[in-house]
Amino acid sequence: MKEGMAPMYVDWEYYKIFYYVAKYQNFTKAARVLGNNQPNITHSMNRLESQLNCVLFTRSNRGVTLTPEGEMLYSRIASAAVQIQDAEEELSASATLEHGSISISATETALNIYLAEKLRTFHTEYPGIRLRISNHSTPQAVQAVKNGEVDFAVISTPAEVEQGLKMVELRPFYEVLVGGKTFTALASRRLTLKELSCYPLISLGDESMTRSFYRQFFLDHDAVLRPDTEAATTDQMLTLVKSELGLAFVPEPMAKERLARGELVELHLQEIIPSRSICLVYDHHRPLNTAARKFQQMLTKAEPGQPAAPKQAENVSFISQ
Repeated sequence: MKEGMAPMYVDWEYYKIFYYVAKYQNFTKAARVLGNNQPNITHSMNRLESQLNCVLFTRSNRGVTLTPEGEMLYSRIASAAVQIQDAEEELSASATLEHGSISISATETALNIYLAEKLRTFHTEYPGIRLRISNHSTPQAVQAVKNGEVDFAVISTPAEVEQGLKMVELRPFYEVLVGGKTFTALASRRLTLKELSCYPLISLGDESMTRSFYRQFFLDHDAVLRPDTEAATTDQMLTLVKSELGLAFVPEPMAKERLARGELVELHLQEIIPSRSICLVYDHHRPLNTAARKFQQMLTKAEPGQPAAPKQAENVSFISQ
């Protein structure tokens, strides 16, 4: 707009009607597409021409043709109208979950024993939704939520969340002490944590929250955790245990099949291993898109035999660090 010229405000609805009249070169056809009537369409175009102070159409019994001014306006309006139509269709598809995307940060344990099955169910029902899953440690997953990099995180405790984030318990789980077949004789005994120092132990890395969990567990019973082997993932730990490199604490759901096949043996402790939890972490100040909101509702919906009201925690830790 040139300096000194007053801005021109024209109702977008007039431009929308103009687009359809110009596209079909007929007032009656445009009215039918717009669900309107021909007199209203004619009146709207007369108003538009008056506001723009130019003639846009040459009218005849066979319909209308665009004037040079009309051609110029149509060349600009058409691209905008198409983009708006596309946006409306995308929004409609998103609202009906035909299209959309969800980004989730998940810990290995959470993905293996809880999230993977939920994702399968959701993807079966809504195959048009794209899923982006990031593999993070618990602290990294919480940070990803805080930074707005993901819609939410599904993690395993222990965990801490900062002010503004919400943590909802989804499912408790417990862990078991397992060893390879060479440790079968120990399965008939109840060991103490202090006695475990006589056997090779396999653990996750020192920076992991699982390591912190077991370090504290040992300290609470006047014992010291000294792993002989460190692994990057629980799957690696299970492989190393099967290869007879030592004993390891692993989530029972991840060890269940190997125990059933006799590849591993479960050892028993006098001390009770505290249960842990799979939790959802999200920023309640940040709105979610339709797909993410639907999946979050699926995660927090009570399952048969599970309590209906999940526990929420803000700025707390599930266990002393």
